[in-house]
Amino acid sequence: MTHHILVADDEASLRKVLGALLRKQGYRVTCVEDGREALEALEADAFDALLTDLRMPHVDGMSLLRTALDRWPGMPVIMLTAHGTVDTAVEAVKLGAHDFISKPYDNADLAKTIAKAVSTRTLDLAEPTRPARGDPESGADGRFGLIGTSTAMRSVFDIIEKVAATPSTVLITGESGTGKELVARALHTRSLRADAPYIRVNCAAIPDTLIESELFGYEKGAFTGAVTDKPGRFELADGGTLFLDEIGEISTEMQVKLLRAIQESEFERVGGVKTKRVDVRLITATNRDLAAEVAAGNFREDLFYRLNVVPIRLPPLRERADDIPLLARHILRKYAQRLHKPGAEISDDALDRLRGYAWPGNIRELENVLERTLLFCEGPRIDTPDLPAEVNLSTTAPPPMLPEGVTQLKEAVKLTTRRIEQEMIERALTDTGGNVTHTAKQLGISRKSLQTKMKEFGLREE
Repeated sequence: MTHHILVADDEASLRKVLGALLRKQGYRVTCVEDGREALEALEADAFDALLTDLRMPHVDGMSLLRTALDRWPGMPVIMLTAHGTVDTAVEAVKLGAHDFISKPYDNADLAKTIAKAVSTRTLDLAEPTRPARGDPESGADGRFGLIGTSTAMRSVFDIIEKVAATPSTVLITGESGTGKELVARALHTRSLRADAPYIRVNCAAIPDTLIESELFGYEKGAFTGAVTDKPGRFELADGGTLFLDEIGEISTEMQVKLLRAIQESEFERVGGVKTKRVDVRLITATNRDLAAEVAAGNFREDLFYRLNVVPIRLPPLRERADDIPLLARHILRKYAQRLHKPGAEISDDALDRLRGYAWPGNIRELENVLERTLLFCEGPRIDTPDLPAEVNLSTTAPPPMLPEGVTQLKEAVKLTTRRIEQEMIERALTDTGGNVTHTAKQLGISRKSLQTKMKEFGLREE
């Protein structure tokens, strides 16, 4: 997919240079000369990121930022700043801008920033209309901007309610596409820091060589291209919340520095000698099993215990199939407007088929499937034949039948359990392309246990 970037700057020569640079990187680019034209462009088309100057006629960069954050909350906004406006740019990041770049900028630095922005764009994963601040409820279909009425989701809601207003560190775990960022944002908006900055960092999207300067900032001259001082995410989040997504991806070396920052609430910028102190509420998330990573020597045990003060596990979609109709109808309402198909709906038979699918990509995959299906559907109503082949071919198996002559309850339970185990393992192996490690993770069992079961069911070669 080609990402679409909107560039807003009142300097014609700079617009031309930025447009050429970004097109060379493979992006589709639209350039406008001020904030008013930018808002008109945002109304007319969909963009994956906005790069805007701070000082522009009619509607300036800060006003554009506030409107964009309110009306297009999932779109990253990058501020382009001249000398003397860095403090304003920092304030913009605290308001919710993705990042800022100082003029004169380095082409490689600009390219990396844009790439990071589009790769870490917050997907609007099954998120209903944002509730007003101070009113996190989102009606009968869920709470805190999350959709779901299943037992598993009610448990998540209860934990958010209990810990949001505390300063405790939270570790959110769950498979990719389950909505971990939404939980982090809910914790922030329900906290006593709701009016302070909420800063998000996707650790998986940042190279190991840059993660330290991203988190702690750097001093002018610290390395080639450091033409000015730049605060890190810890500084930007001072007084507020710092959300470190995919925390399991950081290197062991960086884990040591992060541990110190968490324990002491202090750090030094790259190339700096002055110690800086911050007051930050830390929330982290990962799709890895950090306890297993600790056992394997890939993650520091002391850091794990610092992060895992309050664990929140987000269930995969297959564990809350009863929420699928709510999610599907919400997603359809969203895409019906975008795709100009008012009144879009889905049949009960199609919903049953969605409920019977394993959803290895979770809510993100459900959103993808429904957008694609609605796009190619002849009318506004989705029925079973309209669904993709992978969904139609994956149906829930009928309840296992017992062999003739089985009368003892213990034997019946044993046979039924064995059939269910085999079916779930076979389905998970199909979902993961036969990857034993991923299959074990999906099933919630150890790799060794899975291998034993596969041998027992004749699913692996001797």
